[in-house]
Amino acid sequence: MNTPSQTEDQSSLIADAVMQKAESAAAAFRKVSALKKAAFLDAIAVEIELLGKTLISCANRETHLPDDRLLSERSRTTAQLRAFAECIREGSWVEASIDTAIPDRMPTPKPDLRKMLVPLGPVVVFGAANFPFAYSTAGGDTASALAAGCPVVVKAHPEHADTSELVSGAIHRAAKKTEMPPYVFQHVRGTGFELGQALVMHPHTRAVGFTGSFAGGKALFDLAQKREKPIPVFAEMGSVNPVCMLPEAMAMQWESFAAQYLGSVTSGMGQFCTKPGLQIGFDNADLEKYMGALGKAITGTKPAVMLNPGIAANFYKRRTESLAQKGVQLEAKTGFESGEREGTPSLASVSAEHFLNEPALHTEVFGPWSLIIRCRDKEEMLSVIGKLEGQLTATLLGTDRDLEENPEIVEAMCRLAGRIIINGVPTGVEVCPSMVHGGSFPATTDSRFTAVGLSAIKRFVRPVCLQNFPKHLLPEALQDENPGKILRMVNGEFKR
Repeated sequence: MNTPSQTEDQSSLIADAVMQKAESAAAAFRKVSALKKAAFLDAIAVEIELLGKTLISCANRETHLPDDRLLSERSRTTAQLRAFAECIREGSWVEASIDTAIPDRMPTPKPDLRKMLVPLGPVVVFGAANFPFAYSTAGGDTASALAAGCPVVVKAHPEHADTSELVSGAIHRAAKKTEMPPYVFQHVRGTGFELGQALVMHPHTRAVGFTGSFAGGKALFDLAQKREKPIPVFAEMGSVNPVCMLPEAMAMQWESFAAQYLGSVTSGMGQFCTKPGLQIGFDNADLEKYMGALGKAITGTKPAVMLNPGIAANFYKRRTESLAQKGVQLEAKTGFESGEREGTPSLASVSAEHFLNEPALHTEVFGPWSLIIRCRDKEEMLSVIGKLEGQLTATLLGTDRDLEENPEIVEAMCRLAGRIIINGVPTGVEVCPSMVHGGSFPATTDSRFTAVGLSAIKRFVRPVCLQNFPKHLLPEALQDENPGKILRMVNGEFKR
């Protein structure tokens, strides 16, 4: 459904039409076998790949991301679709549990109790600006919701709407080839807020997936809580991703760390939610050498066009505001002239004392920017960490000795985020079962879940207990017979 712009009334009509269809699909999709759902996900991956250069060229035109980045992201997208397909074929994700009846138990009989996870129902997914494939139309939210058995309605991101349309077509072809229920997937376009609001508020919407800004995610979350029946909004809203630099490691590796962090700060013009926006170190000669090396490298980094005019304008606004705060020093910026929509790679520093007193410095600057915080001692470093809110990642650069001698710092960093990194960079999110891409508010709206990895499927399900159900009404996973590969807990023991 291609609707470039809508009024509030038009948006309500569009939302009602698609959500009515999604609700009708939910009952049928719930009954589709795991093997058929898996075939559907595999088919989506194939259809996306068949789009070939057409898809890459379209995404390049709309986002200005280079072809190699887009090719890599497309591979990630198809890989996660196939990973969810394998996940639902294997079956243990449903957490089937069977406790058989003990009718002669005293003093009261025990009923037959069987539990498993079941789909919530129609899910609305909002495409992300910075990942036109992996977090958008067929990205992780859509893949995990479909794997869970939930119909999906995607609201295309207006800045890469044509790319979204191409991927939508691939999903529709896959649905037709694998004989999925009608309207198991729907795609809508719109440039204003009205359509998104109408989709979130519709009574048939059971959950929302979102990746983007704090303002956008919080607005959707607040809307969902105002409904007559509130629903979960799984919003990933960015992070400053603090990096804590401990003394022995900095003395030994400041040069290699500077080379690593140049790429992490400036890759993709800093337009990753895991970009290291804060670097916290001890104010000494080693930190000065690190800043000098990183600053020199940033000076030699060319600017590039950012994803869209809105992101570019917001980057310059937040950069200007940060540099205007008391005590902030610009350490380096690109030595090349930046165009109107190009990001300006920049490095700044501030004392811990000033940082603690300037809340504006605690929030994300989305783009090629990083702020180094100079701490006098361990107590001041702990104070800085204590001022930070929930994060997607937290990184520690330290030797074994550093980590052993600073347990309070290690513990404080581990409390901050969903993913803790030792001697690495936060950019680069591996798609695998062990990944957690989430964190406490304001990084996400629900720190119990991840937006990346196979456990992302848990966002779109709920547990149901069936008591004393006759065999013919039980789902396959809860029947007494061994249902193939499904791992179940039967009377306290795992069985297949």
